[in-house]
Amino acid sequence: MSEQQVSPFPSWADVIEECAAEEATAARLIRQLRACETAALAFCRLLERWARGDAQPPTPGGRQAALRRAAERVETALTGLERPLQRYLLELEADVAEGRSWYGQPGQAELVDWEPVLTRAGVAAAPARVAQSYLELAVLVRALEGLTMAAQIDAAPERASLWAGLFDLRENLLGRCLDDLRALAY
Repeated sequence: MSEQQVSPFPSWADVIEECAAEEATAARLIRQLRACETAALAFCRLLERWARGDAQPPTPGGRQAALRRAAERVETALTGLERPLQRYLLELEADVAEGRSWYGQPGQAELVDWEPVLTRAGVAAAPARVAQSYLELAVLVRALEGLTMAAQIDAAPERASLWAGLFDLRENLLGRCLDDLRALAY
């Protein structure tokens, strides 16, 4: 059995763990956020490959199925995120509701018109749903990367700001984004 490599540098998971009221709650949230991050990256990278002209799988039917599978994996991960995140937010609830979200708004790179990409790939999917899902998932990935960078330079957000950022992510991901992903998956 091999040992899991531990990074000498702190990550977003370390921030979540350090601010947690209960270790078990943090562990559940970290597991689910990792699943969400992995699935979100796969979804975004699939679309980005198509945008570059690398239309894999090689057939339109295969690409349609790949988009559905990627959307389904993200939808499953996000659905599993709801309870651990809700519990963590309840336990983390800051004494003062004055925190600010610790991640930025969508960048120019996340604002993409997916209609020509989907058309060229031969994929029948609502471009608005794809665009909204991509946008929210890219923001999730960027937010976790930003939290990692903040932890590495010893500038992690305080509890109130961590709560505010996680609350914002929850509102964005578990609302319309989840509905869009469900529609793309089925």
